[in-house]
Order: sequence, then C-alpha cells, then structure tokens
Amino acid sequence: SIFTDLVNLSWLRLTHSDRSVCKMLGSPEVPLLSKKGDITIGGAFSIHSQISQGLLKCYFSQLFRINFSEFRFAQTMIFAIEEINNSSSLLPNISVGYKVFDTCGSTLHSTRAVMGLMNGQDSALGGTCSGQSSVSHFATCACLSNRKEYPSFFRTIPSDYYQSRALAKLVKHFGWTWVGAVRSDNDYGNNGMATFIAAASQEGVCVEYSEAISRTDSDEEVARVVRVIRSGSARVLIAFLAQSEMNILLEEALKQNLVGLQWVGSESWITAGHLANKRYAGILMGALGFTIRKTKIKGLQEFLLKVNPSQDPGNNLLKEFWESTFDCSFQSSLSGQSQCSGSESLRDVNNSFTDVLELRISNNVYKAVYAAAHAMHNLLKCGKNGKSSDHSCFRQAMIKGKPICCFSCIACAAGEISNSSNSAECSRCALEFWSNENHSQCIPKVIEFLSFGETMGALLTAFSLLGASLTLAVSCVFFRFRHTPLVKASNSELSFLLLFSLTLCFLCALTFIGQPTEWSCMLRHTAFGITFALCMSCILAKTIVVVRAFKTTKPTNAQCSAPLQRTSVFSCTLLQVLVCVLWLTIAPPFPYKNTAHATERIILECDLGSPVGFWAVLGYIGLLASLCFVLAFLARKLPDNFNEAKFITFSMLIFCAVWITFIPAYVSSPGKFTVAVEIFAILASTFGLFFCIFAPKCYILLVKPERNTKKLMMERNLSN
Repeated sequence: SIFTDLVNLSWLRLTHSDRSVCKMLGSPEVPLLSKKGDITIGGAFSIHSQISQGLLKCYFSQLFRINFSEFRFAQTMIFAIEEINNSSSLLPNISVGYKVFDTCGSTLHSTRAVMGLMNGQDSALGGTCSGQSSVSHFATCACLSNRKEYPSFFRTIPSDYYQSRALAKLVKHFGWTWVGAVRSDNDYGNNGMATFIAAASQEGVCVEYSEAISRTDSDEEVARVVRVIRSGSARVLIAFLAQSEMNILLEEALKQNLVGLQWVGSESWITAGHLANKRYAGILMGALGFTIRKTKIKGLQEFLLKVNPSQDPGNNLLKEFWESTFDCSFQSSLSGQSQCSGSESLRDVNNSFTDVLELRISNNVYKAVYAAAHAMHNLLKCGKNGKSSDHSCFRQAMIKGKPICCFSCIACAAGEISNSSNSAECSRCALEFWSNENHSQCIPKVIEFLSFGETMGALLTAFSLLGASLTLAVSCVFFRFRHTPLVKASNSELSFLLLFSLTLCFLCALTFIGQPTEWSCMLRHTAFGITFALCMSCILAKTIVVVRAFKTTKPTNAQCSAPLQRTSVFSCTLLQVLVCVLWLTIAPPFPYKNTAHATERIILECDLGSPVGFWAVLGYIGLLASLCFVLAFLARKLPDNFNEAKFITFSMLIFCAVWITFIPAYVSSPGKFTVAVEIFAILASTFGLFFCIFAPKCYILLVKPERNTKKLMMERNLSN
C-alpha cells in the first residue's frame, strides 16, 4: 500500500541486521528506506518472505530471503517520487519524502506498518482536521470497496469482485461445470472465493470442495488440503491464492505428485515468473487466469540499474540486496563467500528486480504514487494555514456521515464568491455583478450591445453606407438624364422621392448600432417605420400611375394625376407618422438591461415599450407592400417596351420574402443578434427594392442610350 502524510514523522530507529529483523509485538515499525520531505509518502511491501514463528509469550518473527520483485516495487515508488520532485508542474516548491516498510507478507506486519505511519506527530491541514489515506497497488479484496468501513481507501487495481465473476465466466466458457477450489485463508482468498462460488452457481458450475490454507499452517494441514484435492473427482482447480500460499501448496503438491489438473489462477500468482520453470511445469502446465495490464515506464530500468549500497552506506537493506544478488558478503569474516566490492554491475544480472519487460504491479505502484501526489497538489491549491490562493476553491462542503472537520473543498458556483478561507458557504453576487475567475470577488458584468467597433457592427455599417452612396449616385444619374424620355416616363418626381426614401432606409439602419440610449431607442423604430412607409407609398403611387397610364385614353388625365400622387404619398406616410406618435406617447421604447438571457453578462437592448406599437408599424408597412405587390402583379403583362410593373413585382417579392423570414429569426435570436437580424432585414429589403427598380433604368441610361427614345417609350408591344 501507499500511504500519505502531510508532515515529517518522528520514528524510533531499531537495528536491522543484514539477514534478519527481530521485532517485538507492539514496538514501533521502522522504515527500511526513507527520505525527508514536506510531504511524506509511505509504502508497505513484502520485501522479505518465509516467516517462522516461535511460540514464546514474547512474539518474534524471523525474516528470510529478500523478494526481488517486491524490492523492485519499492524502488518504483522511489523512482516516481523522484520524478515528482523534479517536476515543475506537480507539487512545485514542495519536496516529497518517503518511508518504505516491510510487511513480510503478514497481516500483522502490514497493520503495524500502517499504524506506525499514522501514529506519527502530525498537524492539521488548514487548521481543520488531518488524516491519512491509503492508495493500494495490489490489494484486490472486494471488502475494501466498502466506503463505510474504508472511507479513505483507494486503489489502482480492480476489485476481486470483477475478477471472481470473470473467472466463473471463463470456467463456463470452457465447459468445466465440476471444479474444485482452494483459497488463501484471509480476506483476499475468502472474499474472492465467496464471490466466485456465487457467480459460478449462476453460471451452472458446481464446486466439489473449497479448501483454505494459510502460510502459517502446519505441514500436516497443508498435506491434508493436497490430499483432498487428489482424492476429488474434479479435474479443474480454482486457486485463489496469494503467492506465499501458492508456494507452500506447490511444494506439497510436488511431494504428493499432484498432476493432471487444469489450474485456473488468480492474478497474484498467474504471472509470477518464479513459477514458470521446469520444477513446476508438470503441475502448472496450461494454467489459465486473468493478468494485470502490463505497460512500460520510461526511465525506470536505468533507475533500477543505478541502485547501489553507495547511495546510502548505512542502509542495511541495500547491502542485503547487493549480497543476495551477487552472492557475496560485505563482511570478510564469513567463510566460503566472496567479498562484495560494491562495484559489481546490475547490468550483468538477470533476475526479477532487473526484469522490466512486463511491468504489471510496478505500474500500479507508479500510478498510486502519482494519484497521491495529484491529490495533495489539488488539496494544497485550495490554500493552507488560512491563506488564500489563486485557485477556485473557498468553500467547504460537508461529507455525509463524516465529522464536521472533514470536508470537500469545492469551487463556488458561477456567480458566487468566497473571500475568506474555510468559508462554510459562498455569497451570491448582486444582479449586475459576476464572480471573477477564481471566485474571490464580484466584478461588474460585461455589457453587451452591437457596437460600431466589432466586426459585425462594422460590416453592417459598411453595407448601410454603401447602399446610401449607391442611391445618391443613381440620383445624380437621374438628375443628369432628367430631360430624357426614360426618366420622364418613369415619373421623375416619384423616382426622386423614392430615391430619397431609399437613402433614408439605408441610413436608418445606423440608428440600431451603438449603445442604446433613451433617444436612440425612440429614433430607431420610428425612423424605420416612417422611412419604409414613405418608400412603400412612393412605390404604390408609381404602380397606380402605371395602371392608370394604360387605362386612360386622354393624356391630360394622366397629367392631372400628379397632385393625386403627392396626396396619396403624403396621406399614406402621414398615417404611419400618427401611429408612431401614438406609440411614443403611450409607451415609447427605452434602453433595458437584460440579465435573464445570459447570467454572466448584461445585454443592453431597446425594450419595445409597447409590442403592439411595434407590430402595428411593421404590419402597416406589410399592408402597403401587399397592395403594391397585388397591383404590380396585375399590371405585369400590360403591353409596353418598358413595363415598370414587372420590376416592381420582383422588388415586392424580395421585400415580402425578407420580412416574412425576419419574424421567426427576430423572435429566436439572442442578445445583440436580435438587432443584427433587424438591420439585415432592413438592408436586404432596401437593396432588393433599389436594384429591382433602378438597375434596369440605369442600364439603359448608361449602357444602352440608343433605347432611351420617345418613340420606343411610347411604342406598345402588341405581341405581349
């Protein structure tokens, strides 16, 4: 397991001989490898194995034979810690230390190692509470998933709940419905086998027997278990065993020549390298099981090959490792053994310590260290000792079922702040304010409106000015050719008035851009309504003139229609002016700060004041446009070389299409895009009117002047 603590711990040092450790029950545990740091990460590994126990009242343990694989796990932990200490992004300016403990593969020793770490003198984080959490790299017992009993236990290896169920499905897959079972007599084996038996029964697999062994069992008990296996009729054996129990079982299996079984193993021994040899080949050949995922850890091999007693001359574990690896001794008095020089090279050694081809458990150790480091990093970002930090944590969220001093440090919600450390709750900002990036203070919300400076506002302004400029240019062309038959036939007075109204339509779009004020809100809608009413009145008058021109037989009647034209334009426009005045008098538009649409910003827009007034203005324009379209459509086939009704029909089609499309787009567009949609509709419809009505005339005036004759204007095309 990997344990973390936030302070340096004080420990009682004991003497560690080169080949054994004598520990008395209840004495403090001693780390075999250690390094000081601001944060201490503790690791518990079965560096030694083979425990022989005495029956004395004072309990002693003798440890034999260093386990190279477990020693590699410990060095992998140190390697990960050194990587973290050299990192500029993870726990910067904080040193990480370590303490490595030897559990001897014993529950008792593991418990003492954990208690030894937890009983150190520590201080509370942030003045609230303290505690240690474990991150296990190899503890797979499903019982540890119980959050009520083990609330601070985490692991980087899957629970046996999944392995046991997978083993049941594996057995079922091969059609093995009659099996035997043997397990370690501890939580690992008992819980794992219980889950397997339950899952196997659901799959239709029957278990003939289920035996348990412990590494502390007598030889007679182990022999009895092997005899049960031999005498059973099941030819498939499920071995949910830790490596230590597996070693004991195999030795007895060799003595009793236990062969002819199909072994299905748990992850603890199925990939153990020391079992893949000729000694056990007759027993374990064809064994199946699920393995821990393997990977590569960059730089680990070079780190392992640099391990040397010279790194810590006073460390007996490093000396013991060196002596076991090279079969030598640092003590010259021992006979029959060569003298260790310390200059031997691990590059010439091929054992489970230097073998990094299949890093399975080592990868779990590596991830466990980084998990602990990242947890500390995230926790320390919240600040400690009452000091605030630049990160978004300050409030404390209570954890259900835990003391009040235990809490989760979570970020305040958007729009909330906490300007004091260890705050119990966050404060909501005022309506026109929003929280800054780290939720430490309220700042004024960003005010959004369609401005001249932004890209969309600048483009719409450019198109508005372009349209006004083109209209003025056409006005100049018409003035230049005002005495020509084409301009006279087009009713020059109405044409100039229409060009004037189109110029105002283009320019009224500018009133919608910029920060809304009381005057601009009233101006933009009334200017839009009146200018478009004037434009539609002029087109309606021109359409009526075209129709009357073909219905009359006396030229004087057509000439007498000029006062009527002015009256109709004036009266139609005046009606829209009255509607606008009534709107401004009763409920005029006004600037409004919209905070409902977007919580993090204020949308400054013009409230219509009276929606009825707005839709009345828009509806009146639509009525005039509809009349123009109907009359122009009816007059589109009147015989003439230059029938202006056709062009008015096209212009009205575009105008109506734009404004019909505008309504749903206007209602659904958010924020400043509502204004942009309205401006787009104004410009698009105005450009449609301008090009459809005046482009053909300018083409004849400027490109085809030979067609600008009175004869052609008066000549009727009877073929139409």
